[in-house]
Amino acid sequence: MQRIDEAAEGVFVIAPTPFNEDGEVDFDSIDRLVDGCIAAGVAGITILGIMGEAAKLLPDESEAITRHFLARVGGRVPVVVGASAPAMVPLARRAHAAMAAGAAGVMIACPQGTKTEAAVEAYMVETAKALGPDVPICFQDYPLTTEVNFTVDTYQRIVERCPTVVMFKHEDWPGLAKLAEIRRREREEGVRRLSILTANGGLFLASELHLGADGCMTGYAFFEALVQICERFTAGDAERGEDIFDAHLPLIRLEQQPGVGLAFRKEIYRRRGLITSATIRRPGPVLKPSDVDELDRLLARLARRLDQLDIPLPKGLTR
Repeated sequence: MQRIDEAAEGVFVIAPTPFNEDGEVDFDSIDRLVDGCIAAGVAGITILGIMGEAAKLLPDESEAITRHFLARVGGRVPVVVGASAPAMVPLARRAHAAMAAGAAGVMIACPQGTKTEAAVEAYMVETAKALGPDVPICFQDYPLTTEVNFTVDTYQRIVERCPTVVMFKHEDWPGLAKLAEIRRREREEGVRRLSILTANGGLFLASELHLGADGCMTGYAFFEALVQICERFTAGDAERGEDIFDAHLPLIRLEQQPGVGLAFRKEIYRRRGLITSATIRRPGPVLKPSDVDELDRLLARLARRLDQLDIPLPKGLTR
């Protein structure tokens, strides 16, 4: 059975949870979405994160979605399952259920209210102990949403005390200096090296790859681009990778708007035929006519830029 480890790299795409127009989970769209991601060459898939609307799901829905994703993936790539919870008992139950269903690891973020460095360290140590030695952990650092902040010193202590923490989902913002310092300590001080995958929709991906990120764990409607960017950096052609990044950046930026970003992403997925409906479970944002106009403009611009770069247009993008 696949497990994530410190050597993981590439793109672990964050999958949204598709819903029908009536707000019920759309399992057929999950199948298309999984197949599209794997065909694009992603290294893994992450489900039930913040962009997967995990907080809006009933427990039985979360379990059914996890089982369905894992069955459709069928071991072709590793799947990381978001298992964060405000209390340790439901967290451990979610994590162990996901692993029993075939997950490659679980993603954990400290709950809101974890206000001190000592509390962050204690929480992750307790979590690793509760999950046991057979559950690999992706430690999520997303203070813009969780309001949990910690320094590299605390990160280092967690790495030293928690051997099952093998991956770091780095989406602090601003966070480039934090990433650089972590990699420096690994090189110069012997701190255990984790797989570091960055996020924020890929907004800073080129800079993060220059600073030593192993890839990204994030969502973007044209996930093929994230794969292409990471592949070019790995191949030593960072300049070409940056050209691809620059072409997609306006649309990445549109998707990273607080609140409404997921609505843009789901609408593009819908247009690409990867999901049937762009519905976000209520309460949630709905695109205004001006939003749709701006989306149309940026999609047309992206097509022109990719033509100029002699890059084939991804499915769903037309000239």
